[in-house]
Amino acid sequence: MHPNPIFHSASHTKDIALARARGFGVLAISTDGVPLLSHIPFLLSEDGSHADLHLVRSNPIARLKGEQTAVIAVSGPDGYVSPDWYGLPDQVPTWNYVAVHLTGTLERLPETEMRAMLDRQSEAYEARLAPKPIWQTPKMTPDVLERMMRMILPFRLHITRIDATWKLGQNKPDTARLGAADAIADSGIGVQTDALADLMRQPPDL
Repeated sequence: MHPNPIFHSASHTKDIALARARGFGVLAISTDGVPLLSHIPFLLSEDGSHADLHLVRSNPIARLKGEQTAVIAVSGPDGYVSPDWYGLPDQVPTWNYVAVHLTGTLERLPETEMRAMLDRQSEAYEARLAPKPIWQTPKMTPDVLERMMRMILPFRLHITRIDATWKLGQNKPDTARLGAADAIADSGIGVQTDALADLMRQPPDL
């Protein structure tokens, strides 16, 4: 997380909302060698206390024994900021972004919970596609579904800490921040620059 506290949330309400809406992140676990990373969809509880996810059985993280300390890193919109956009002297290039880290203990759940978890996850994502009918596992041929269920394992991250950075130019005067927001929306350097610009235009009351 960025060391400047001005970029941190006053509460975790927005952090949880962003992570739940994004529903995708990088699961990271430290090992004796190179840290293990896995890009995963997840379903975050309403209160941010836990995140449900599944891993392919052959994933190195799934092969670890016992509970593990883990982090899910969730990225929001981001984009390059040119010093010229501020209209101020002596500025430097930077990158504005939003990121949320969910830290906790990763627990492997009983395999019997895999189907119910998959149904919960698919229902949460499919509901956003309304009026499309929601896909669920009963639509699959039973023996095909059974084979697929044997390939994946359910996990739950019990979240003990939430950290977030909302680096949106809060350390700049309003006119400079808003000028940069207008330019960043059209820059195309980054991800979801329109969404980032909208966040930058909001009062810095995070």
